[in-house]
Amino acid sequence: MEASAGLVAGSHNRNELVVIHGHEEPKPLKDLNGQVCEICGDEIGLTVEGDLFVACNECGFPVCRPCYEYERREGTQLCPQCKTRYKRLKGSLRVEGDDDEEDIDDIEHEFNVDDERNQNTRIAEAMLHGKMSYGRGPEDEEAAHYPPVIAGVRSRAVSGEFPLSSHASGEQMFGSSLHKRVHPYPASEPGSARWDDKKEGGWKERMEDWKMQQGNLGPEANDAADTDMAIVDESRQPLSRKVPIASSLINPYRMVIVTRLVVLAVFLRYRILHPVHDALGLWLTSIICEIWFAFSWILDQFPKWFPIDRETYLDRLSLRYEREGEPNMLAPIDVFVSTVDPMKEPPLVTANTVLSILSMDYPVEKISCYVSDDGASMCTFESLSETAEFARKWVPFCKKFSIEPRAPEMYFSLKIDYLKDKVQPTFVKERRAMKREYEEFKVRINAMVAKATKVPPEGWIMQDGTPWPGNNTKDHPGMIQVFLGHSGGPDVEGNELPRLVYVSREKRPGFQHHKKAGAMNALVRVSGVLTNAPFMLNLDCDHYINNSKAVREAMCFLMDPQLGKKVCYVQFPQRFDGIDRHDRYANRNTVFFDINMKGLDGIQGPVYVGTGCVFRRQALYGYEPPKGHKRPKMVSCDCCPCFGRRKKLPKYTKHGINGDSEVQGFDDDKEILMSQMNFEKKFGQSAIFVTSTLMIEGGVPPSSSPAALLKEAIHVISCGYEDKTEWGTELGWIYGSITEDILTGFKMHCRGWRSIYCMPKLAAFKGSAPINLSDRLNQVLRWALGSVEIFFSRHSPAWYGYKGGNLKWLERFAYVNTTVYPFTSIPLLAYCTLPAICLLTGKFIMPEISTFASLFFIALFLSIFTTGILELRWSGVSIEEWWRNEQFWVIGGVSAHLFAVIQGLLKVLAGIDTNFTVTSKATDNEEFGELYAFKWTTLLIPPTTILIINLVGVVAGISDAVNNGSQSWGPLFGKLFFAFWVIVHLYPFLKGLMGKQNRTPTIVIIWSVLLASIFSLLWVRIDPFILKTKGPDVKQCGINC
Repeated sequence: MEASAGLVAGSHNRNELVVIHGHEEPKPLKDLNGQVCEICGDEIGLTVEGDLFVACNECGFPVCRPCYEYERREGTQLCPQCKTRYKRLKGSLRVEGDDDEEDIDDIEHEFNVDDERNQNTRIAEAMLHGKMSYGRGPEDEEAAHYPPVIAGVRSRAVSGEFPLSSHASGEQMFGSSLHKRVHPYPASEPGSARWDDKKEGGWKERMEDWKMQQGNLGPEANDAADTDMAIVDESRQPLSRKVPIASSLINPYRMVIVTRLVVLAVFLRYRILHPVHDALGLWLTSIICEIWFAFSWILDQFPKWFPIDRETYLDRLSLRYEREGEPNMLAPIDVFVSTVDPMKEPPLVTANTVLSILSMDYPVEKISCYVSDDGASMCTFESLSETAEFARKWVPFCKKFSIEPRAPEMYFSLKIDYLKDKVQPTFVKERRAMKREYEEFKVRINAMVAKATKVPPEGWIMQDGTPWPGNNTKDHPGMIQVFLGHSGGPDVEGNELPRLVYVSREKRPGFQHHKKAGAMNALVRVSGVLTNAPFMLNLDCDHYINNSKAVREAMCFLMDPQLGKKVCYVQFPQRFDGIDRHDRYANRNTVFFDINMKGLDGIQGPVYVGTGCVFRRQALYGYEPPKGHKRPKMVSCDCCPCFGRRKKLPKYTKHGINGDSEVQGFDDDKEILMSQMNFEKKFGQSAIFVTSTLMIEGGVPPSSSPAALLKEAIHVISCGYEDKTEWGTELGWIYGSITEDILTGFKMHCRGWRSIYCMPKLAAFKGSAPINLSDRLNQVLRWALGSVEIFFSRHSPAWYGYKGGNLKWLERFAYVNTTVYPFTSIPLLAYCTLPAICLLTGKFIMPEISTFASLFFIALFLSIFTTGILELRWSGVSIEEWWRNEQFWVIGGVSAHLFAVIQGLLKVLAGIDTNFTVTSKATDNEEFGELYAFKWTTLLIPPTTILIINLVGVVAGISDAVNNGSQSWGPLFGKLFFAFWVIVHLYPFLKGLMGKQNRTPTIVIIWSVLLASIFSLLWVRIDPFILKTKGPDVKQCGINC
């Protein structure tokens, strides 16, 4: 279907499919049919040359090619009308009774030249030979047909476009039934002339090289030849390199880590062997907390043992894959953008992300952008239509003047000299015109959003009077609209634009849709049917491309002949706009992205963080990485080293040795059937999609009509497609946690893949972060809850993935740490409460120590401080960012992480589920205005209570010292230091409570003061952890107590 043909909406299970045009009445596709098959009711289809397919030349009885092939192979081989025997047509396999005709087609089909690299193609051919039972209704079971034969399928070069036929419009090519989905493909064999020419050329080149080495043929020495040789040599160099951290920085860091581990062991030994007898409860609590902190530190610290940096060479990438005068060989890429609620994720934000994708520095025919609207919102659909129109002007403007960044909102809001490095005289004039165009575009988008706030009682109506198919967001058909692409119209300068596709998967009551992970898997399947690029980039709707060469950076790793074959994904760091200068709540998360992720890159690769990641499609399909070439083993004896190699030989030669070709053919058919069933169980019942999964280099079936592909795309996003398949368990984004990103990356690493961390100097992607306290805590709560879910699932890194032995131990440490860190909230909450208890009761968690024992404590604090300083040296993180991270670790630990543990336990033990709330991406008009916005949430109560009781404890402790004299000040300093440690870490939280006017909501004050007072009074009254001291006998002394 052409890009301008309209919105395709349908449900595979209900056998419905319609095309809705912008200003026409919706037309059922059955009215758009041409001549149909009299046997199955499907359209007749066309031949490779574009002519109408005719099965019988005697009477012309209308029969489609699949029915013709089935009748020749399995039936009577006679025409149903005139009873004339079907003759063999071009592209059909020989059957018994065919005349021996020598033609080009015979040669192509009977003399195949295959090698190991065509193994997946042969599997696809075999599967599509077989009987596929997908998508058939009950009425089709009696007359099920074989899909057409695909002999020696060779996918066409991927261009980011699925084929558009020139002989008829897309509407005329849809069939009336969704039951049969496979169409005949033209044959193109390795034995063809094109293949022979390529082979011949390679032989000639080798001969020329050999003659030059022998001195028989020497080129004339000239400067041009030297230059060409230099370019060739440069193109053969690696596309990237690993840059280890300087030994002067990393070696002292490792020495301090080992020293800190020894000091920590000595410190814990001393604490355990020297209990506080008059406060055993306090002492025991503190010991348990400190042991857990030590365990948590080990899990976090040792994966940072091998940090590395990386460099990419974009010029070498161009020299190798973009040679002048030759077709562009860069790999195509499908880009996924996901959105749900246009009220929380403004369409203008999504539009800027889409515009930055369409205008990135990459061949336009290689780019396909898929936008998933999981809320089925007409506002999102219409705004994407407006975005497609604005892209016709924005994309050529960006490429003409090399604009950075290429999201218009961010570009026009930059406070820099936009004339720097600009030499074209027309730039200023065109920039002003483009800014005016963008402002008009913003007004149109804002008008759509304002209109969407009030839903009409009858539901939304499209421009042509058709009810919007997604009016019921929980019960609607699947929808696909192709906005831009090969036939979607050029830009204002007449150039082709990248493909832009709107996708809203089908939703019905009673089905599990799996939130974002389910939406991403639907995009994987849709893109696999329509464009099938070998690599995929996924972005959140608020993460725009800040560096137009970001995809090229990733291709330096993924397309590297040596390194790339085992790389499952390239992860970029997350960077954010709109954060206040001091980053009060550690929104930038720099310590994680610039320290932890660099450390993991030196082991097996960084974890997947949910956005800004370029995937290898084959890795998402659950395939294992290619095995490296092993040293050949001798097979002259029957010893153990040789046995493993000989063991596989009978599998291929069992019947060939005896010459029993009939038995061999039977076994081959059985193998094909079993393989077909396995693929259906794994990927689902879509022959076209299953075929696409076997095309390692990507591409779509050579002659599939766009109408057939769109029909199949509707099928693969139906709500029941994943039933009884491995989607979400072994394939695609993994289900079972609201943080599906961690699970997805973990499964790939367990299969033996490795990932790459790419940090270009200019940030690849930028997004928005919730900078006010309430939204930030809710975001952290969602992350922590997902980690708790993973910990209690079967995919927990603590016990999953040991069988294959592919996951390295330090990598496992990191994954275990990502699932257990929320549980640190329990000892952290207790540890933050201990200072107040000590000040209120006059007791302490440590006994009076000697001068020698005090050295342990000094050494521990020095090692902690030194470790942090050395981390900052090799990572480049500032001390302010490190300190903000430490502060928010305490703030999040005693609030969001604590609630995540409670909710996770309720879900596991009681089955009480919690709803995931989308983080708002809306921005305030005032700069950093969102920072001071206050929203009530129960997450604020625990840290507020801890703050108040520690402040009360400080006042009580100082008052007691003043009353008791100078001798009580010495023990007080240790307690005050402990209490001030808690207060200083919670200081940003306290500023967040005050708001812009330094006013705290009354409800927060009431709850916190009430809880703190009750806790303090009860503690002083009960003294649960403190041994009672014996006083004078009241009866003997006569004191009236």
